[in-house]
Amino acid sequence: MHITQLNRDCLLHLFSFLDKNSRKNLAKTCHKLLEVFQDPLLWSLLNFHSPVELKKDNFLLGPALKHLSICWYSERVKVCNIEDWMKNSFQKELCHRHENTVSDFLLEVCNRCPSLLSLTLSGCGHVTDESIERLLRSCPRLQTLRIENCVRITDGALRAVPLLGRSLHTLHVDFCRNITHAGLQEFREKCPSVLLRAERSANMIPDSHPEKRLMLEKAARKL
Repeated sequence: MHITQLNRDCLLHLFSFLDKNSRKNLAKTCHKLLEVFQDPLLWSLLNFHSPVELKKDNFLLGPALKHLSICWYSERVKVCNIEDWMKNSFQKELCHRHENTVSDFLLEVCNRCPSLLSLTLSGCGHVTDESIERLLRSCPRLQTLRIENCVRITDGALRAVPLLGRSLHTLHVDFCRNITHAGLQEFREKCPSVLLRAERSANMIPDSHPEKRLMLEKAARKL
């Protein structure tokens, strides 16, 4: 039997074992397999491991997406989590190339994937509180949100959960250095039913410009 003689359900099952590139290559072989590739039911789970992957055409964003993971661990991406005033010109240029990559992608998720159940963001240094707020508003079924080592995430993201994340039952904000003890305490008081984990977040040194830090030190000495 030729593969194209299989019914749609069998083909979807076979495609589910392939990675994104293999699915795309197989879809190029005939029109019937291209239709399977374009079926939203095939794309309920997406994992990305580099900024380049978000810009490829080897996947489909659709209403069937339930689980999304964007995890960057390369040395080049870690530069994004360095304070701006500490970056050299090369590092700034590197960050500028993909500064809005994840935020723009999450905006597409908000527009196309209202049934999203879980989201993991790790090492995404340019993701902001506004992106998380927009996501919670557009994906009301979101149950699990895991954020790790995202330098621009602050207490503002925590405050958005009681207002917008009505279905959320698990929240991780690990190694986010601009999350504070006060923000975590306020969240626990407002959302006691949500399982909260914040490994090292409030115990890390938060961002502050050297000039601002010097002013605070002077004020402390005066007191």
